Order: sequence, then structure tokens, then C-alpha cells
Amino acid sequence: MSGSSAQPVLWLQAAGCTGCSISLMNAEYPDIKNLILDELVPGKALSLKFHATLMGRTGRAALEVLDAAPAEHEGRYVLVVEGAIPTAGKGYGMIGDQPMAERAGSLARNATAVLALGSCAAYGGVPAGAPNPTGCKGVADFLAGEGVEVPVVNVPGCPPHPRWFVDSVAHLLLGKVNRPGMVDDVGRVAPVYPGLIHENCPRRADFDVGRFAQSFGDEGCLYELGCKGPYADALCWDHRWNGGVNWCIQAGHPCVACCEPEFLDQVSPLYRKLLAQSPEESRREI
Repeated sequence: MSGSSAQPVLWLQAAGCTGCSISLMNAEYPDIKNLILDELVPGKALSLKFHATLMGRTGRAALEVLDAAPAEHEGRYVLVVEGAIPTAGKGYGMIGDQPMAERAGSLARNATAVLALGSCAAYGGVPAGAPNPTGCKGVADFLAGEGVEVPVVNVPGCPPHPRWFVDSVAHLLLGKVNRPGMVDDVGRVAPVYPGLIHENCPRRADFDVGRFAQSFGDEGCLYELGCKGPYADALCWDHRWNGGVNWCIQAGHPCVACCEPEFLDQVSPLYRKLLAQSPEESRREI
């Protein structure tokens, strides 16, 4: 890594399922080894200091690394948060001997930027679903309430595609996220989430002529079966999953808009269309 500038990264796992980490471990180009060890963009690399799932140390030895990191890398590290932040009392979710909320707040104060990875971290997601007894919040919402002023970049998805994380980090390392219009109104890097799935859906022609599937396995647009593609900005159709093999709609499943702030409560029930009017009226709006 000679001649490169290594960006320290602390990866904190809060209220979530670890699915975002698992997704990243399936990254193909760069793969997880190259992502951690090599330059991500010319002259810049990541230096992963703490990740409870990936690091060799465990228990107290791992926590000692996390405890020492804010002072050792003050003002230079990027904090990645995976999972929502529980805020209802001090008993929900612990990282070592500290509640998740306290740990996330203290680490964010000394960070140069925060990446909220996954829809739970970005907007609350599944853990913040009603009735939300743990008071879970998205990272940006939580930090704003704590008075922590640090740039937050959202990388939503349930889980996000590995490329969305890699591309968002690349924009961050290159300083592009500070440019006007580079971050959209819900905190995502705009070029990473550039447009509606609906506009590039392989079943768009069915929608245009009013041919709608009535049961799973039918040909036709999946709108009547609850597809939220007309409301979801993502590149699933281009990147696809498992090495480009497939994605939700190609597999016959409607999009659930997992990259949007409304996920999960406001896009539920998942298999019911959002709008009450007829598909013809919906098409005129879209």
C-alpha cells in the first residue's frame, strides 16, 4: 500500500441482522480481501480497525481496540454503522459494557464522516417498525437528536448490494459527497441511487399496456401484487445479486422499496398495491 493514504474505518453493528456485512462479504469486484487491503481509489485505501464479525480478536481484546480507536484516530476515521439505534432506555442492545446508542454517539463525535449502511441504519427499517418498543431510529435522525454534527451518508437496502457500499465509499474518499446535488434529499449518494426501478424494469412494457399478473408465477407487471418499483430508486436491475445472476423482479417477486425511507411500515402490506385507484390512473400519474 506504498504511497496510498489509508482511511481508518470503525464498523459498528447495532440493531440489525448482520445481513449488510454478509452482503459485503459477497462483493466480487473488488472482493472483500481487496476492499480491505488494496487501494479503493488511486492513492486511497481503507484500513478496517474494528469489525466484530470479521476481526480476529474477540471479547475484551476486541473491545480494547474499539475503546482506543477514537483517540488514536481522532477526526480521521470513518464510522460505518450497520443497524438501527435503540433509544428507549439503556437496556436495549449493548456493545461491550455500553448501550448501542451511547457507543454510536461517542464514536460519531470524533469521526470525519458516518456511513449508515442498510435501511435499518439509514432510516430505522425493520427494527423501527411499529410499535417500535426499543425506540429504534436511523443514524442521521439519532445523531441530530444528540446534537452531533457530522456528515452522514446513507447506503440503504435490505441488504444493500455490495457495489452500493463500494461506490458510496469511493465518492466519500474522493470528496465528491460535498459537491452540490451529489447527495439526494434522503441522504443517499445520488449517482448510486440514480432512478426508479420502474423505468428499467423488464416488465415495464406489461405495465404500459395494462397487462398485470394476478397471481405469483403469472406473466405481466407485478404492480397488482404489491410491486413498489414506481417508488423505489435503486440499481438492482443493473447490478443484480449473486454475481449478477438474479434480482427480485427477475425472480418473479415484487419490489418492496427496501431502499426508501418508507420501508417497512409505509410500504406494508408488502403484497398489496399502494394506491387505491386503478392501474390506469396510476400509469397516468407515473
